[in-house]
Amino acid sequence: MRILVIEDDALVADAMVRGLTQSGFAVDRVASAEFAEAAMQQETFDLLLVDLGLPGMDGFEFVRRVRRANGAVPVLIVTARDGLADRVNALDIGGDDYLVKPFAVPELAARCRALIRRSKAAGNPQLAVGSLHMDLPRREAHVGSESLELTPREWAVLECLALHVGQVVHKERLQQAVSSWSDDITTNAVEVYVSRLRGKLGDAVSIRTVRGLGYRLDEP
Repeated sequence: MRILVIEDDALVADAMVRGLTQSGFAVDRVASAEFAEAAMQQETFDLLLVDLGLPGMDGFEFVRRVRRANGAVPVLIVTARDGLADRVNALDIGGDDYLVKPFAVPELAARCRALIRRSKAAGNPQLAVGSLHMDLPRREAHVGSESLELTPREWAVLECLALHVGQVVHKERLQQAVSSWSDDITTNAVEVYVSRLRGKLGDAVSIRTVRGLGYRLDEP
């Protein structure tokens, strides 16, 4: 799962990125709402972590604009403001949760997981393609009655393909699903994850290579 942290305090941002990365997320960080909007035009994120006291456009206005432009992405407000009025305003304009600084990183990671699970479950929490069955909120996959042991990045690639079954998913999109800007992940690495998935999935489904474009998940 890919998270964008919008935080202008470098020390706080670095701690958040480090803690969430250790918890298995791919995390990117920008220092302003303006940079966040530019990033969201180029990349797809599963969750936004937004500070309210940002330079330039503040967090309140940014969340309003996010909700007008992209209503589906969950937003976790992470701020030092602990007043009731700020909490109510942030939730009313479209924030999904509110966490006051200072906070414990395990709680931050747990809230991120909960928001992403809720977001995925609101769409299609259970996927079935051939004999492959995926429980998105639980991050579990089975072929028939056999459980698949997948690494976080293998899961991310399989989830992205399964959510677009029958459609070509570009290599660059799969690369975005498994990495942050600071990770040295190439499209060649995506090929490795696809190869591993093919070995684990066997004949349950087919991951087809579409030359020059990417991959497509098909029922057998």
